[in-house]
Amino acid sequence: MSDYKVNEATIAVKSELVDVYAKKFAEAVSVVVADSRGLTVEQDTQLRKNLREAGVEFKVVKNSILRRAAEKAGIEGMEFSGPSAVAFSNEDVVAPAKILSEFAKTAENLEVKGGIIEGKVSSHEEIAAIAALPSREGLLSMLLSVLQAPVRNVALAVKAVADKAESAA
Repeated sequence: MSDYKVNEATIAVKSELVDVYAKKFAEAVSVVVADSRGLTVEQDTQLRKNLREAGVEFKVVKNSILRRAAEKAGIEGMEFSGPSAVAFSNEDVVAPAKILSEFAKTAENLEVKGGIIEGKVSSHEEIAAIAALPSREGLLSMLLSVLQAPVRNVALAVKAVADKAESAA
């Protein structure tokens, strides 16, 4: 009789976890799945710190929970095999892919397996391509430079006309 209660409690806990991760899948703009087996404690701590600073949540979750959560969130085609560590970002699409891919260059034991970008299942190659993009701040900086250039050119032209008129007078 007591085994039944334990199983019932375990099922309830797992069901709650499925709901929690289904909500995370639904709310995230970017999810990256990686295999972090073999990372040293120092590497794992540094990776988690880097992700946390970028506003990315990083969890190691059982594949059965992830499968059910993805299914519940309406995500089809995502394969979870081997140990899975999942990075969820609700704001920056590029951050999890960029941080994990950069970290994988120095930590041989970290392998990016794939992910979900704005609700679309993405392969390892697509995640790598997204990681190569500039960060949100970098893109905003580029946009600002492009927007400032015409204003700067107009200001220089007005100044040149004013200088010419002043020298003629």
